Amino acid sequence: MKKVTINTLLEKKRNKEQMTWLTAYDYPMAQMEEKAGIDIILVGDSIGMTTYGMESTLPVTMDLLIGHTKAVRKGAPNVFLIGDMPYMSYQVSIEEAIRNAGRFMADCACDAVKLEGGRDVVETIKALVKATIPTVGHLGLTPQSIAMFGGFKAQGRNVDAAVRIIEDARALEEAGACVILLEAVPPEVSKIITEKAKVPIFGIGGGPHVDGQCLIVHDMLGMFEAFTPKFVKKYANIGEQVVKALKVFKEEVNKGEFPAPEHCYKMPEEEVQKLEEMFKKE
Repeated sequence: MKKVTINTLLEKKRNKEQMTWLTAYDYPMAQMEEKAGIDIILVGDSIGMTTYGMESTLPVTMDLLIGHTKAVRKGAPNVFLIGDMPYMSYQVSIEEAIRNAGRFMADCACDAVKLEGGRDVVETIKALVKATIPTVGHLGLTPQSIAMFGGFKAQGRNVDAAVRIIEDARALEEAGACVILLEAVPPEVSKIITEKAKVPIFGIGGGPHVDGQCLIVHDMLGMFEAFTPKFVKKYANIGEQVVKALKVFKEEVNKGEFPAPEHCYKMPEEEVQKLEEMFKKE
């Protein structure tokens, strides 16, 4: 797989070639996604819920994400890798945002970082870009703001809310965002943003009119049971397959069927006899 850069993404947008974006949190999943030709991998703060069993993304920290992001980069050296700025890693101050984003770039070899918010993060994006850190915006349903939204709810479903998202997208692009992600936004809103934007627009629940589609890998593989968003299509049910395999393992162990002779290391017969004779004397 040839290295995916921001220029790759821009060219695909110009050519109207659809792009793909998935999450990954570890080395083996990253390897599989690169083999599949996925364009973008996000080491998302969704790791808190999918991997650590947290009730939201809010407890996720920079220290938790850094190790996972390093592992993903090793597994997928050629994808466009995005480090997800967790809650309170960029809201406190611009200086703190640059310092934390710099860790993703320097320690993890990321291609960009992602942060949530519209016009309220414009100055932060400007500062990150000035510090030579490519930055991805995230609008619509922004999980770090669920306390403000009152839960995981679609955004932009009336004219006023839609206009605000459209204006926010324009503000993020003008601030220097290299990619924008729209989450749980009506297709009509995503279409307007995509047509007006010069940067790639991705949707996770943003309808078909964007430049590329994003999903959380645990959702699309059926590996997360807490809830399934409306926008998720399950391409496999790995969770059920894993449980089935584990049950067969348990059953075979209980019946004495595993391990079978082919799973055991053999000693030469003469060595077995020597060993048995040695312990017969005791």
